[in-house]
Amino acid sequence: MDQRLTVAGRVLEYSVYGDPAGPPVIYHVGTPSTRWQRPGALRAVEESGVRMVVSSRPGYGGSTRQPGRTVADVVEDMTALADVLGWDQFAVGGGSGGGPHALACAALMPSRVTRCALIGSTAPPLVDGPEPSDDEADPRRDRTSWLAARGEERIRPSLEETARSIMAGIEAGAPELPPDPHSSGPPAPPARDDPDAMARLTATFVTSHDGWADDLVAIAADWGFDLADVRVPTSIRFGSADVRARKCAELLAADLPHAELTPYDGGHIPPPPAFRTMLQWLTG
Repeated sequence: MDQRLTVAGRVLEYSVYGDPAGPPVIYHVGTPSTRWQRPGALRAVEESGVRMVVSSRPGYGGSTRQPGRTVADVVEDMTALADVLGWDQFAVGGGSGGGPHALACAALMPSRVTRCALIGSTAPPLVDGPEPSDDEADPRRDRTSWLAARGEERIRPSLEETARSIMAGIEAGAPELPPDPHSSGPPAPPARDDPDAMARLTATFVTSHDGWADDLVAIAADWGFDLADVRVPTSIRFGSADVRARKCAELLAADLPHAELTPYDGGHIPPPPAFRTMLQWLTG
């Protein structure tokens, strides 16, 4: 169910999924992404019995852009969203670029957040020094963050090139998601034959790159809080085939006071069973 609210004069669009009587979860989607969830994730939500809300961060999917936003600025939006929903307390989760935003809520909303789970989250990047090479051993030194730290104008060309490449593959018959090497199921159908998939892809890769660029600039800067301030139980999850996420998970766990590492079979994007297990842990 798509809804919207106004926060500090900005429109924030969000969707609510799952059991209306289920335990509440705010989930922060990856970079780039919008509030619209794929069928596998929706099945996981239904099977877990939770009530999950997902917003489109500023600059995505109809949410008003917020130039210069920091990772910590998400707390203003999530406070307003939780208030509208009547949620005094809730769990938070975040995938990939949504991970830092989930951590911001856990650190800066300590009386309201009960648990925090991350899937394939990035760690605070290292952006000083020369431009990173492709064979950097430290996952915190990557070219995308290095460029983003030097301004939106440095990162936009690569985002636009990536978006064109993805959509060209979709037009040629690729599925919405790359194949999961751990899946034994039949190949996914072409996304171009699925209107819902095309709506998600168009909103993410065609309509605007503003939210994508702003996400990367924010993640490459100071996040606006200390990881040591995350005092709630935290589960850091990563795919067995996602080497970079595993390394980031280990780095995050070293700085988070109450963190546990949990791998799952798969790649960067969790398969539905892994997503369901995460939601069950958040509300357990």
